[in-house]
Amino acid sequence: MSTVTTTEEAYTHCEAVTRSQAANFYYGIRLLSGTQRAAMCAVYAFARRIDDIGDGTLEHERKLTLLQEQADELAAIAPDAGGVGPTDQVMLALQDASVRFSLPLDSLQALIEGVRMDVGGVTYETFEELVGYCRHVAGAIGRVCAAIFGGRDGAAVSEEAFCLADDLGVALQLTNILRDVREDALNGRVYLPREDLRRFGLIGDPETDGEAEALVALQGAIDGADPDALAKLSLLVGFEGERAQQWFERIPSLGSLMDRRSAACVMAMAGIYRRVLDRIQSDPTRVAHSRVSLPAHEKAWVAARGMAGVGW
Repeated sequence: MSTVTTTEEAYTHCEAVTRSQAANFYYGIRLLSGTQRAAMCAVYAFARRIDDIGDGTLEHERKLTLLQEQADELAAIAPDAGGVGPTDQVMLALQDASVRFSLPLDSLQALIEGVRMDVGGVTYETFEELVGYCRHVAGAIGRVCAAIFGGRDGAAVSEEAFCLADDLGVALQLTNILRDVREDALNGRVYLPREDLRRFGLIGDPETDGEAEALVALQGAIDGADPDALAKLSLLVGFEGERAQQWFERIPSLGSLMDRRSAACVMAMAGIYRRVLDRIQSDPTRVAHSRVSLPAHEKAWVAARGMAGVGW
């Protein structure tokens, strides 16, 4: 963590992190005003830090310690916290953004809790449980972003906008889970609900087949050792993709609650992820072989359509 000198330098650091590590996200936020874009970069840099702790190679207990330290630092920048200001670049930028946009810092605490779930190896029996996880790690970010976007014509953010932004986070996270099936399985993680793994025959008895059996089935599909498992995985991914599409269908009305630039940002980010999802659904087997993504020119095209007010 870098020591801060000025708020401007803190924002510059956060933008550099965002530009280098969040291509999809950055294509969308380029459409915002400078102040909004800076705040979004502060939020992303913080979220990236939390994700890196969860995804890193440190021991379990060390990860939990670092997550608690970040939770404590987040609590310390709340408007009513008092005390000495942060000396870390990301936290200083986030504190400034929180003051400017009244960020719901409890949502960022929810993000930390979601990553604790990852560190603890939490798995999901039902789709509803998976959605709960998505709300922690992505819906929470959606709510923070809604505060930065603000309401239409300078109005306060409506509860409807916060709810729809949360839904957008779920849609994006479900897409990420499908896109990363291969990478997660190779790293020993299964996010797909066990009830759906059973529905498509990848695992069997609910009393005996858990995460270990699910990993064996997914890894067999991925490495080509079990063609039957690959066929079943393809059907499962298509099924979950349809569910994710239903979450995306809730999003267009979110743009009507925001100003033109903010709506364009939302449509650009949602459009990029929905095109990734469309690509996955056109050939669900591809998630077993590689990480599905869009070329830069296609992302730029989607962003331009968002700025022009054209939906996906």
